[in-house]
Order: sequence, then structure tokens, then C-alpha cells
Amino acid sequence: MSRKGNCLDNSVMDNFFGLLKSELYLERFTPYEDFINKLRDYIDYYNTKRIKLKLKGMSPVEYRTHSQKVA
Repeated sequence: MSRKGNCLDNSVMDNFFGLLKSELYLERFTPYEDFINKLRDYIDYYNTKRIKLKLKGMSPVEYRTHSQKVA
């Protein structure tokens, strides 16, 4: 955690949880395991399949592996 009043350290996680809440807002999970499975699926999607224009149209994992090959 950052010092009091410095929100820049938390902005990445705040953005992730904001997106997560908007994606899963209307879903109801009866057993706890259903929520855990859906959360794992969403994290997998977020890291491997989600296309970002800032990353030249690649997913975060593709961008990282591409930048390692170039360097």
C-alpha cells in the first residue's frame, strides 16, 4: 500500500475490480465454487484473450511474449 493520499499505486487494481464488478454484476452464485470458477475464467480471459488497442491489438500475454522476443 502506498502512503496516505497517493492513489496511483492502487489504480491498476481499482480498474480491474471495477471491470470485474461490471462483468459479474447481475449474476447470482449459489454455491461458492461457482463464483470461484467464474472468477478464474474471468482472470484467464483478462490476461490471455482480452484485446487492448494500447497493446497494438494484442492480449497482455501476447504483448509480453512479443516484447521479450524483440528485445
